[in-house]
Amino acid sequence: MKHFDISEFDCKETGENKMDEKFLKMIDKLREVCGFPFIITSGFRSVNHSAEINKPNGGGTHTKGIAADIAVSGGAQRMEVVKQALSMGFSGVGVANGFVHVDIRDTTPVMWVY
Repeated sequence: MKHFDISEFDCKETGENKMDEKFLKMIDKLREVCGFPFIITSGFRSVNHSAEINKPNGGGTHTKGIAADIAVSGGAQRMEVVKQALSMGFSGVGVANGFVHVDIRDTTPVMWVY
């Protein structure tokens, strides 16, 4: 990857990291087209991570290594990440005040707010 060290995607609670190679290539390209540094606030999550342990089917997209949360500072960054992620084919986008979730789920594309 050009813009990240793989350790930036380590599970914050267990240190595990089983990120998907296709996803990593896509998020690296997303960072490039956005033109500003990304801070990954959450990448891979173990199925035992506190945010995943009670989810059905072994957890969400983070546990599959196909998701990350990107810190954003303000509406312009938030808009750019969302706009570029959608144009690049990310199929899950969650928008929060301080971060944007992106993933490459293979089900119906979705967008949500936190």
